[in-house]
Amino acid sequence: MSASYLRRGLIGAALCILLAIAYQYQYKGTTVENNDLDLLRTAARTAAKMPRAPVIALSHGGGPMPLMNDPNHKDITASLRNRVPRLLGLNTPSAPRAIVLVTAHWSTGNPTITSSSSPSLLYDYYGFPPETYKLKYPAPGSPSVADEVKRAMEAQGLRPSLDPKREWDHGVFVPLLLVNPAADIPVVQVSVLGSEDPRQHFAMGKALESLRDDGVAIVGSGFASFHNLGLMRQLMGGRGAAFTAFKQRSDAWNDRLGEAVNKADAAERAEDLAGWRAFPAADEMHPRGGGEHFMPLLVCAGAAGNETAGAYKDDFLGVDIWTYYWGAATKAE
Repeated sequence: MSASYLRRGLIGAALCILLAIAYQYQYKGTTVENNDLDLLRTAARTAAKMPRAPVIALSHGGGPMPLMNDPNHKDITASLRNRVPRLLGLNTPSAPRAIVLVTAHWSTGNPTITSSSSPSLLYDYYGFPPETYKLKYPAPGSPSVADEVKRAMEAQGLRPSLDPKREWDHGVFVPLLLVNPAADIPVVQVSVLGSEDPRQHFAMGKALESLRDDGVAIVGSGFASFHNLGLMRQLMGGRGAAFTAFKQRSDAWNDRLGEAVNKADAAERAEDLAGWRAFPAADEMHPRGGGEHFMPLLVCAGAAGNETAGAYKDDFLGVDIWTYYWGAATKAE
């Protein structure tokens, strides 16, 4: 029996007991004050409510390489296998009932949401071994959660749409094959916006925050610390004299980004991150017009509410790659 079914069973049992007590008080002549009945009803509603699910802006690596034992992805692969499942509370009663995953590999004009009950996979990478085009991730989709996402975004003044034909890209299935290989939690994929407008992405996150109280985890799948393919190729070719200077610029960027992300006040965090293009070396870490791998972090920052971020870092080509999270029951070690 999975943790999610166990959790639902325990919640259902608690709810039935509390409602039975309330029934006895109200209909069997037991003397009780009205405010006691109100407390029982409140307790029953609380028992039915799932734990507030976490938000995680993770780093998904390059193409399928985290699944290929690539030495440059060793840290990222280990974190996806070990740290992220703990942050999500997998195999515990607090495991999410669904995951809404915002992927850097799907840019649209307005927020778009997969609504198929059984999406296929999109192998949107090129030049890799044949076996990487045979990967499977048979987790179910969830049309009902997709509809919840759509309604929540509409309430924020956005214009979302459902896409029943969109396949899950590698920003979904590569990290989730490591995070939750059991594939037993429904997944809904959400696009980022081609406009790269920070405030629109915050609004998307604010909409998704409401689903957290109903046990839906929000995952941003990107590479917020660094996504410049030209520089990545240079680093893969060797670390020359220029690397030390680049590492200093990367550290300055990460320090300033961490300062913004770590603001506990949601409005202050949003205001600071709205100006991320002015952070040190921002255009080097994410070239102009190519900030799609930063956008999932902005959505997650909007979904975090007034919570303090946790973070961990992985080494990738000698550069620190940070993952940020909020609301997890445990901290990443």
